[in-house]
Amino acid sequence: MNNPLKELSIKEWCLWVVSLAVVTISNIVAGEIDLLTLAATWVGITSLIFAAKGNVWAQILMIAFSILYGIISLRFRYWGEMITYLGMSMPMAIWSTVTWIRNPSADNAGEVKIRKLKGKHFLFLFALSIVVTSAFYFLLQFLQTPNIVFSTISVTTSFLAASLTMLRSSYYALGYAANDLVLVVLWTLAAVENPVYIPVIINFMIFFMNDMYGFVSWKKREKLQYDL
Repeated sequence: MNNPLKELSIKEWCLWVVSLAVVTISNIVAGEIDLLTLAATWVGITSLIFAAKGNVWAQILMIAFSILYGIISLRFRYWGEMITYLGMSMPMAIWSTVTWIRNPSADNAGEVKIRKLKGKHFLFLFALSIVVTSAFYFLLQFLQTPNIVFSTISVTTSFLAASLTMLRSSYYALGYAANDLVLVVLWTLAAVENPVYIPVIINFMIFFMNDMYGFVSWKKREKLQYDL
């Protein structure tokens, strides 16, 4: 549980600062700053920067982000997003915190040891995601969730991303990147009804950029860890 800021490279500091600046400016330009959305975005971006380093603080911040994002989703009646983050992503982030603490990298205790998953792991996740997706679809349908198709796809990508994070797989970042793209579509549909959500679209575009950086970063560290 070291100070994650000390581990950031100049490139990562730049990525972090620029990401925070872009989302903050987008909220200001929108003309109506939503402090809750802005706070959630700051927490989310910081979590992604730390996640790229494999630092456990990323999961602690993800718990906070899940709570904030759940509240934001509740305001637009995106029940799928609210239930997914409060009922699935947050508990899995808590679980990931424990697994990351228990599995530090051999060469750097501040980083989690990356796990190479086998075909059976991916097959199991695929089968389980079908079950989760099906269950959530009927639940969202019952709750009359807006834009149910994309809300359901978001559940699937969120589940896969959170599961891969818990399993310490470098592919967690691709799961979250896919989820970011779905959320861009989902909040674009919301913004059509209420322009106040336009900054949220930009927020998830920035999330996508950070998640892709996280994937590249984990792949580099994975090679280093397994070449030792």
